[in-house]
Amino acid sequence: MDFLPDSPRGRSDSTGSSTSQGSRSKTVLRQRLSQLMTCIEDLNSDDEAGEEVSRRLDEAFQLCGRFEPTDAFRLHMVTWNIATAEPPEDVTSLLHLDALPLTDLYAIGLQEVRATPVKFMSDLIWEDSWSHLFMNTLAPRGFVKVTSVRMQGLLLLIFAKQMHLPYIRNIQSTYIRTGVFGYWGNKGGVSVRFSFYGHMVCFLNCHLAAHVGNALQRVDELEYILETQEFDMFDTPHVLDHKVVFCLGDLNFRIQDHGLHFLRSSINGGRFNLLWSKDQLIMMKKKEPFLQEFEEGPLHFQPTYKFDRKSDTYDSSGKKRKPAWTDRILWRVKPKGLPSEDDDEDEDPILVTQNSYTSDMSYGVSDHKPVIAAFTMEMRKCWDTPLVSVSPLGVWSADENPLLTYTVLEDFMSSTWDWIALYKVGFKSPTDYESFVWVRENDLPEIDEVIQISMEKEKIPLLGGEFVLGYYSTNLQSIVGLSADFQVSSPLDLLSSFHSHHFFSSLLKKFKKHMKPNNKQMFKNIKPPI
Repeated sequence: MDFLPDSPRGRSDSTGSSTSQGSRSKTVLRQRLSQLMTCIEDLNSDDEAGEEVSRRLDEAFQLCGRFEPTDAFRLHMVTWNIATAEPPEDVTSLLHLDALPLTDLYAIGLQEVRATPVKFMSDLIWEDSWSHLFMNTLAPRGFVKVTSVRMQGLLLLIFAKQMHLPYIRNIQSTYIRTGVFGYWGNKGGVSVRFSFYGHMVCFLNCHLAAHVGNALQRVDELEYILETQEFDMFDTPHVLDHKVVFCLGDLNFRIQDHGLHFLRSSINGGRFNLLWSKDQLIMMKKKEPFLQEFEEGPLHFQPTYKFDRKSDTYDSSGKKRKPAWTDRILWRVKPKGLPSEDDDEDEDPILVTQNSYTSDMSYGVSDHKPVIAAFTMEMRKCWDTPLVSVSPLGVWSADENPLLTYTVLEDFMSSTWDWIALYKVGFKSPTDYESFVWVRENDLPEIDEVIQISMEKEKIPLLGGEFVLGYYSTNLQSIVGLSADFQVSSPLDLLSSFHSHHFFSSLLKKFKKHMKPNNKQMFKNIKPPI
């Protein structure tokens, strides 16, 4: 969990590239036609197939005709039931850190995080070991934890490239229990919503009921979560009100009817398509209208449950549980409704394309394997300037109170409880600051008013380094303004430079004094270091 400051007061290397309408339209059309073929193979009735073909074609041509060149952002998602295990030493391969184009956002959903009462209470105060690992891995790459939400064993983490932070606003999180009559958080859903460059996005991490015979219960639980989770936002009070929803987690759907021998022989032979018709989620999507609004990529990877730990061998215990695709990642773009005066869907559309959907078999700490999906989100930015401009003044060091200025550029719910923090470049979260100062407390600023404040020199890091200033809005729960990176000088460096200058000058004078006259000429242009 994140906490506010403790106080008496109470791309060059990432981001979206512009994509041409023609190339994107062809990509979308190819994707929709591929989905068409899958639908035709899966559906039995000619009437059903015809309706689905018609709907997909209509959607494809509408998308191709409607989209103009936009900004494209890469999203990397991970879902993993870790079965109360402690994290491995390295998760770099799980995050595809060197993938091109580079990632802009990470969404990581974990299930069955160890949650004994004592450990759960300690994790509420200090970050859990999994969060630490992901933050320590991503922070050196310039990613900051935007927020997280935890309910017992369910954990959802959102990271963003530092440069995107001022454009991620109105962050809210919530959770709902479904396990043990709704009183214990071993099952249920946690979600995070925010506005990304003006587009409403929601991430939902679920852990649904287990066992092969509970497919209908899983559907009921997911529908209940989608309908019941609420946010304190007038325009998006529920999950499905958001323009884009990503649903990930241990949804626990199984493969029914097939025997264990047929399952394992199909998997070993890479004939996953033989199992799709009996996958409960695929089967339920044909019956449940709300599930039909969600999309999922083809299951071209082997089932991720259940494995012997530290092994690639499916369950060899006496129970010999059948393999299943329990761990899934779905997405939903809000369907276009009837036109209205305030409907801006046509003006600000969004296109979500799945680039990959796979699992990583190299991790064996759990009886589940992690599932990974990469997406491209194309959208037209609703804004491209931060709400607040903040910058340092003059030279910063710990030998005097440094100055900074900030200016509110647009009207927003600013507060005298807002604060400006000094972050070391590579910081992990909005609360991972070196020092902070409250904004002006006597009155709220006017638009474009330049306000100057100072930090206490005692709170400036003595060793100096490269830093950035961030304006944190308590109402929006996010950083709404960032300065450019700047250097904080160290008094030790200045002192060292002073001594080395005089030491070199003194040594050079002594050396020249004992040199022969004909050798002094070669040293006359030598200067002491600055």
